[in-house]
Amino acid sequence: MSYGDAREKILSAATRLFQLQGYYGTGLNQIIKESGAPKGSLYYHFPGGKEQLAIEAVNEMKEYIRQKITDCLDVSPDPAEGIQAFLKELSCQFSCTEDIEGLPVGLLAAETSLKSESLRKACDEAYKAWSLVFEEKLQLSGYSESHAKEAGIVINAMIEGGILLSLTAKDSTPLLHISSRIPALLKK
Repeated sequence: MSYGDAREKILSAATRLFQLQGYYGTGLNQIIKESGAPKGSLYYHFPGGKEQLAIEAVNEMKEYIRQKITDCLDVSPDPAEGIQAFLKELSCQFSCTEDIEGLPVGLLAAETSLKSESLRKACDEAYKAWSLVFEEKLQLSGYSESHAKEAGIVINAMIEGGILLSLTAKDSTPLLHISSRIPALLKK
């Protein structure tokens, strides 16, 4: 295993575990075991330890989800249809909760925002990046800058809430209900 491979395997395992178990429920030994990387490589690639690893995991999730949102919004010139496509794709992940990947950073944000300023900032930047994608699509569709900005934040907050409800219910229905309300929310 090369150093680059070890780094990617550690980051991939950490990202998945943080998403499923949270920051405090995930130990470094578990990350090493799941990644298959030598323990020394964790500290070589992530000298800041668990916090650095979590920040990089949040950044990975931020980019992954930003791209997913962008891809779905590009499906249609109508922002409501694009947002609905993203919600429908996201809702498909709730058929088997063990296979959930690429979900937003709500668990990490809730656990760490009062204890780690660095992690709080990373989560905040992720939320802002996702809201911005919605905002830009709405502006391209003729919404005013202020309306698009507000709607982007509201949509992102609804999605985060829908994810929490879907996780606790082990059912995608909350996300599908949000999807059905998007056209009414975006009426000019």
